[in-house]
Amino acid sequence: MSNETNLPPHKRKLLLLAALMSAPIVLSYLFYIWGAPSASVNYGELIEARLLPEIALRKTDGATFGISQLRGKWVMLMVDSGACDEPCRKKLYYLRQVRLTQGVEMERIERVWLIDDGKMPEAGVAEEYQGTWLIDAKGSELLKTFPAAVSSHDHIYLIDPLGNLMMRFPRDADPSRMVKDLKRLLKVSRIG
Repeated sequence: MSNETNLPPHKRKLLLLAALMSAPIVLSYLFYIWGAPSASVNYGELIEARLLPEIALRKTDGATFGISQLRGKWVMLMVDSGACDEPCRKKLYYLRQVRLTQGVEMERIERVWLIDDGKMPEAGVAEEYQGTWLIDAKGSELLKTFPAAVSSHDHIYLIDPLGNLMMRFPRDADPSRMVKDLKRLLKVSRIG
């Protein structure tokens, strides 16, 4: 057998070195094409951030309310009727439980219920979800700022500590996935 087909040792070393140096580039390209991870890790849908307008409203107890009162806190917000049917009660429950699961960080989170029809919630509902800001928003321009495919009643919205509406959770949201999103945001946030 002839040695004419074998490469000299210095050329073999050069080829081996070139293969080792190009391997990460080739592998990353292949991973990008066939194994790219999903575009995001969050469950909630990121929406174009928009500063909520400062519109004077009233809490259900008659006190004045402006969204700026909640600046510096993360806000989970829902829009629904004061009659509060089963899906409404489920959202209120999720607001409370998702906040509670944050442990010591829960003080950084507020809960808001914008009542869009002027109906007063039953006393039992208000007591059960004590700590939730109950806001009479009937006819308010603020209600028009919450994007929804069908109805704003379908979502739980998230407002950042600067007052920007920035995320919404889907109808019949999975609370355990909401918890993960909020935990991640609280961990990386330097404000609120």
